[in-house]
Amino acid sequence: MDLQERIARRRSARRGSRVVVDRDQLSPVVHRPEPVGRGPVLEQLLDALEAVFDGELPPPVAVVGPSGAGTSAIVTALFDALNQQFGGSDRTIATTTRGGSTEPVTWFVTVDGRHVESPFAFYRAVLSGISNERVPESGVGTDDLRERLSDRLARTDRRAIVAIDHHDEPETLSAERVHELLAPVEDCTATVAVGQRAPDDHRGPTVTVPTYRDHELVDIVTDRASTGLAAGVLDHDAVRELAGWADGNAHDALAALFGAAVLASETDADRIEPAHLERAWADVPDDGVHVSRALALSKTRQRVLIELVDIGPGERSIREIATAIADRSSLTTGTVKRFLYELADRGVIERLPLSTANNGSGRRPSTVAVRFPTIAFRALSPIGLESL
Repeated sequence: MDLQERIARRRSARRGSRVVVDRDQLSPVVHRPEPVGRGPVLEQLLDALEAVFDGELPPPVAVVGPSGAGTSAIVTALFDALNQQFGGSDRTIATTTRGGSTEPVTWFVTVDGRHVESPFAFYRAVLSGISNERVPESGVGTDDLRERLSDRLARTDRRAIVAIDHHDEPETLSAERVHELLAPVEDCTATVAVGQRAPDDHRGPTVTVPTYRDHELVDIVTDRASTGLAAGVLDHDAVRELAGWADGNAHDALAALFGAAVLASETDADRIEPAHLERAWADVPDDGVHVSRALALSKTRQRVLIELVDIGPGERSIREIATAIADRSSLTTGTVKRFLYELADRGVIERLPLSTANNGSGRRPSTVAVRFPTIAFRALSPIGLESL
């Protein structure tokens, strides 16, 4: 953001009493075009992709880092910038019989593994990334989309670098599976696996993204707050305290900042008070998962999570929780119970033994606890917005 834009935002904020000026700037699921404090890592990733500057395909690359280190933001930002340099002026299909650029083109496509649980969804995501033409959502089969991708990359001056983000999470397409799906176009594609660990059979370069240091998190939170909040609603001391509390995890810091802003707005406060921050911090679980894990679920499963948050698991068994949620929805107890077990397998919620003693025989009953920031989830989920 340039200086004139900063000044304009402050003038705009003074004309109203809102705490939040631009919610997207605060959101933990929105990436900035240029990640703060990640210049050296971006250079390392450019080194790993050096071959594209000579018109060649790079080897398979892995970008790894702990939760909240910004691996997704780094790859997304770099791929967007590389597309401006190598993707041509547009992505319209050019053939020998149709107009279009004859310059060599390399497309950089980021596929979010949280949203591509099938080969059909994967091919559709890749095709959407290398063409402006609409890719059908239905009415065609997986084989058809694979053939379209092969046709799209059939020319010798066309290639694509595909990043598969979150490849190592439950219920996502693994990097190994992505290699299999790209086998028909392996001569003109390369992959970048993004996650907390490299694929088991990875043999190419690995770019390691370190945890943010406190002063880097201060810069990130300050940058987001300066563009997303009205002037003067958050003390700089609070920013430093927030960064220290987050312990290098940018997601947790931004989820807490976002949650505090939501709480302040809901109470019509004119600034973010310590009480808002403390409640928002408490809402971000220790060693939890990214809120986008929950937001990537189907609407039905998001609704179950909203109800779970509303009723509060407390000291109740999973069956009792499922019954309570079913009573508040159109779902049966059996369906809700199945969803809860499935969400636990995905890591979005966690199964825990009840603290009360089991006075009967058999297995000790269990309950569940959420593993994501609930304030941010409710504010960002379309299901949560419906219930407000």
